[in-house]
Amino acid sequence: MPVVVVANPKGGVGKSTLSTNVAGYFASQGHSVMLGDADRQQSSALWLKLRPEAARPIATWAISHDLIARPPRDASHVVLDTPAGLHGWRFKDVLKLADKVLVPLQPSIFDIYATRAFLDELAETRHADQLDIGIVGMRVDARTIAADKLHEFVDSLGLPVLGYLRDTQNYIHLAARGLTVFDVSPSRVEKDLQQWQGICDWLNS
Repeated sequence: MPVVVVANPKGGVGKSTLSTNVAGYFASQGHSVMLGDADRQQSSALWLKLRPEAARPIATWAISHDLIARPPRDASHVVLDTPAGLHGWRFKDVLKLADKVLVPLQPSIFDIYATRAFLDELAETRHADQLDIGIVGMRVDARTIAADKLHEFVDSLGLPVLGYLRDTQNYIHLAARGLTVFDVSPSRVEKDLQQWQGICDWLNS
């Protein structure tokens, strides 16, 4: 059972957007998917409640900010959305569950510095050598100076940059209906699916 943890201590970087779409991708491949939400805001849990019955099923399990429970064994693929400020014993408990850690990152100096400290902490954990870690640039406009700074930063990490997701209303409109870019006609989200290709390849590896 691969467990993908989406984590970054900085709030508002797109963890829930990334988590729900990863779950949607796994579901589109016919897997038995569970999406857990350890964030107090419960954005992913709300998204699940909005998901239409006709969409490919994605389940959840009892989990909270104070109790990082193991997912049930009947799932084949698990995604865990984590809270901002993740640290201490909660951080360690989450990493014990993880096979892969997906780190969303926005092109702002505040996000970059917060993520640098998080990645340093991640590298020092006992299980770091057993984890597959990937970076995803979120809401990136390649034409901006901020995007250039983000490229400079990720090039220095020694970690794979799986892709850069553009700032588009597609994610907002789909989330409001409990859907992902993998739930609608590919022609509607062609550019977004192209940006997801590297992420999907990494998820399948």
